[in-house]
Amino acid sequence: MRPINGDDVTAAVEGSAAVLGTAAERDWKGVKAWRLEWSCLETAEHLAAALFGYASRLVTGAQDWLPCDLTFDEDADGAGALEVLRSTGALLAATVRTTPRGVRAVHPYPFGSADREGFAAMGVAEVLLHTHDIALGLGVAYEPAEELAEAVLTWLFPHVQPGPAPWPTLLWATGRGELPGRAPVAEWRWRNNLVIPAERLTLVGVRPAAARDLRLGGDGGFEWMEGGPFEGTREASTHLVKAYESGVHRPEFGVFVLVRHEDGRAIGGMGFHGVPDEEGRVEVGYDLVEGARGQGYATEALRTLTEWALARDDVDTVFATIDGDNLPSQRVVSRAGFVRATVEEERTAQEENDGDSELQLHIRRR
Repeated sequence: MRPINGDDVTAAVEGSAAVLGTAAERDWKGVKAWRLEWSCLETAEHLAAALFGYASRLVTGAQDWLPCDLTFDEDADGAGALEVLRSTGALLAATVRTTPRGVRAVHPYPFGSADREGFAAMGVAEVLLHTHDIALGLGVAYEPAEELAEAVLTWLFPHVQPGPAPWPTLLWATGRGELPGRAPVAEWRWRNNLVIPAERLTLVGVRPAAARDLRLGGDGGFEWMEGGPFEGTREASTHLVKAYESGVHRPEFGVFVLVRHEDGRAIGGMGFHGVPDEEGRVEVGYDLVEGARGQGYATEALRTLTEWALARDDVDTVFATIDGDNLPSQRVVSRAGFVRATVEEERTAQEENDGDSELQLHIRRR
């Protein structure tokens, strides 16, 4: 898997300009962009402003909104709008290419920030969707490359079950089309990945695109410490992909890669085995690259993730099932504030795990 990058932004803009360029001489001011309240020119202005805004925030890692915007001149026309689209698209593409891994800048949906891949995906999404709107308003045909639509879905719509084809699925997910067997979408937001900071590391949410790569033996777009990723992370990524493909994946209860602050290297994986049950119980699991063990990283990450989960209204209990002879893992959960469950609770857990009588249940409640 190649992470979404500046080349994808460039490809999206080039595809847009090629199609809309065939109608550049039309009256963009006097024609509405499909079902939008904006004219085609106003929609193009919004698109260019989005690309400019993404680049201007990402280039500095801005954590607050910048007091600037992009607007067209009063005499702007379709041809001029396309020149601005090419320019702002090139700015975002270059910014994505040169931004270091791990830099995040402000964006509201849904966790307050996005990384370079997130801004690239948002830029591509803006181009694809608003080119669609403008093209329909101008009466020209447009369909983007399938790989661009799929990239947007796997990087920004982890909560949306894949459909028979990426482009119709993206149109449906953004309220622009119908999909057989699915109700129309009236309100929607894309979702950048969740990151949870700890003292010495950050828990970085794994997107479906990255999980697919990890499942197939890749690095998921992370720079791993030697020996990683460990097999548990790959197995968890397999479960994530299955949940995504079946439409039940909830990103905040997925898989997180543990990225060390001192060198930006990934040292392990941690995450949930699914969403909370009706009683607010959720199971957690983890692994570390061998070279990172014995330094308190797993304890720090587990404590951080558990406290994040217990602060939610839908979680009352976080639990971990551990083999009886896995003493290091037992010490990790103990240091993270977990306690051994009651005999009855443990027996139930053993029955749910094929009657494994050696399995221990450790819990931490709100």
